[in-house]
Amino acid sequence: MVLVTELPPEIIHNVFRFVDPPDLAWIPRVCKSFHYAIRGNPMLFKDVYTAHFDNPPRDDVDWEQVLKDVVRLQVVCRRPGVEDKRDELSFVYETVNQFLKNASSQGERASNSATHALSRNAALLTELFSDPRNQNAFLERSFIYERARGELPPHASFSSPPKVEHQQSAKLHCLYGVPLLHLHRSSHDTRQGKMSPFACSKVYDLRQYTAKTRWGPFMDDGSDRTDWEKVEAIMLVLGANLSRLGLNVFPICKNFWDVPFAGVWPNSYMPLPVLEREKDENELEDPYGVTGTWLRVVCFLDYTDFFNFNFNPENELPSNIPRRAIHYGEATRLILMKISVTKVEPPGPEDGQALPVVHFKGISRSLDDSWDENANSDLRGTVEIKGTVRLTREGEVRWTTFSVFNGQERWRSESVQIGGVKSAKGVVGHWFDKDYDPRGPAGPTAFWKTSDKVTHGSHEHQAFLDEYQEIELADADYDPEQDEGVEDDVDDDVEIELFLGPEVDLAHILHSHEL
Repeated sequence: MVLVTELPPEIIHNVFRFVDPPDLAWIPRVCKSFHYAIRGNPMLFKDVYTAHFDNPPRDDVDWEQVLKDVVRLQVVCRRPGVEDKRDELSFVYETVNQFLKNASSQGERASNSATHALSRNAALLTELFSDPRNQNAFLERSFIYERARGELPPHASFSSPPKVEHQQSAKLHCLYGVPLLHLHRSSHDTRQGKMSPFACSKVYDLRQYTAKTRWGPFMDDGSDRTDWEKVEAIMLVLGANLSRLGLNVFPICKNFWDVPFAGVWPNSYMPLPVLEREKDENELEDPYGVTGTWLRVVCFLDYTDFFNFNFNPENELPSNIPRRAIHYGEATRLILMKISVTKVEPPGPEDGQALPVVHFKGISRSLDDSWDENANSDLRGTVEIKGTVRLTREGEVRWTTFSVFNGQERWRSESVQIGGVKSAKGVVGHWFDKDYDPRGPAGPTAFWKTSDKVTHGSHEHQAFLDEYQEIELADADYDPEQDEGVEDDVDDDVEIELFLGPEVDLAHILHSHEL
């Protein structure tokens, strides 16, 4: 009988390529023959990696290192105790980011209504981070989570610049994509376990909106680097409102707000095949995939509450001290946007130089008729150097939009795209007065692409209503608990009427009539 060690190297290679990645670390310890068969054999590491995970979209991959990193990530995440892995945050952060950049953007669609492909990388991360202990250890380490857990002294100040571990945890949470609305501890039956009051305290604090941040989710140093703790807070506020109103049960929202790691990698967006069409010259030059239909969510406070929160003399604090946690009643609007590329130009000196600046224009329509003045407007990108879609100097995708009413610019937003260029996850940021009014208002917004389809013609506004049915989703039964440290001013009459039938899914919404 021939010993395994006596087989030709090609056969040994073909045997080893089918082992589980963690086992590949043990095989070299069996004997010298196996050691030499594996050491310095990048093709073997590549074969094992691609047999279990997505084939990376790039060629310059250190196969041995990426495989070892993924195996170590699994080992770290499967440690039983939270304290046993908290020190691994930096490694987990770097590995998850790289693993997602290597995720698949091709293949079978994740679901009929999803706009991204299935990914074995995302599936593994979903498995690992479904464990509350890993969420606690890595996704709940930002300033607002520490504050909510009572780990900080009274009137603890923001770090300037923000702590690295706070930013890393916040970005991991944003990539996870499902807002963790409750703290992980023994009981969630009190408001103190809810994160939205602390997130609202950050999102609606006008001191966060400065010239150096461009009033967007950026660092307060003029660098245009993304402040992931701001993005995280926005995600928590929007997620809490979508959940409270029951909107996260609709596939068009669920796929973007309730599915972990859904399309949070570059070029993950996949158009529905039946809706593919010929692109014009500007679109062919657009690397961001701007043209199409986007669904937008906007939240805001009653202005009286907003003003009282920011300008009450009794609540004056230094700019580095967070304001009190609040739970005012918020209004929520869903808006459909249909936009097209109008111009593509080279990047400016303050932009990332790898991709051009893309300008767009289009129309928007609120799915709630009570907000016509603000939402039923031309939506267009600025022709100034701030542009509409561009790379920041650190390589993130920055979106700038203006909402126009009766020919006048009224609202502006500054946002970043989670997952990078052409990610299916979408765009998250701040909306505010186009003139940067120091009295506000301002608040959170997000939008994500649902289709490459764009309606053209003279009846664009009516096209948004085609095939929509009106339902009412009210929060009159919502009765938040009374908890220490959270100010209440809840409006029980907050309502939102949506032109969405109870059986509506993404495919149904996208098949509005072409005009």
